[in-house]
Amino acid sequence: MTIHKEGYTSLALCILFIFITNALAHFYLPDLIWLRYILYAFSFVLFLIILQFFRSPNINVSQHHDHIICPADGKVVVIEETDETEYLKDRRIQISIFMSPINVHVNRYPLSGIVKFFKYHPGKFLVAWHPKSSTENERTTVVVENSAGVPVLFRQIAGALARRIVCYSKEGETVEQGSQFGFIKFGSRVDVFLPLGTEIKVDLNQVVKGGITILAELKS
Repeated sequence: MTIHKEGYTSLALCILFIFITNALAHFYLPDLIWLRYILYAFSFVLFLIILQFFRSPNINVSQHHDHIICPADGKVVVIEETDETEYLKDRRIQISIFMSPINVHVNRYPLSGIVKFFKYHPGKFLVAWHPKSSTENERTTVVVENSAGVPVLFRQIAGALARRIVCYSKEGETVEQGSQFGFIKFGSRVDVFLPLGTEIKVDLNQVVKGGITILAELKS
């Protein structure tokens, strides 16, 4: 288990806040021992929350060119046919994974291939399960085309708490299934748009693991 690089600044600020708060309590409230112990407990819990949020576990990814693996930890909240209007402009199967604040927030490529499209969209911060969050919230769109020429589009979507989306994708680069492509801070959602006829391997409300759970299998 390691700490993701996106958490270094947040952890440093958290430690600084804890140090200053406790130092002020010792200086100005030396006789209120009970209050200082409450502050100690609060500081410890706060540090653990920030620490667990930015954890980045080491996982073994089993790569398979026909498999679409889960891009994030969380729960499957949408499996439905829909029109993808930004890039693919056709009918697709959408699978959405909701990430709560207690999930690992590392995002991983669901397939290997070449990044054909990347775009960042500023936007709102509706709750991640809101129907319009996919089109109105702050988000990134990435399209990866595999060796068979099949494009798969996926989006990082900010939620009510998620105020920063980080995406490392660059158009034209070759990427490996299961490698990290980004990070979303403090709860959010990831949508994956698959070709019609793809065999879905997960169920609605199923808990999934990024880089491990197989979401679907593409047609050979």
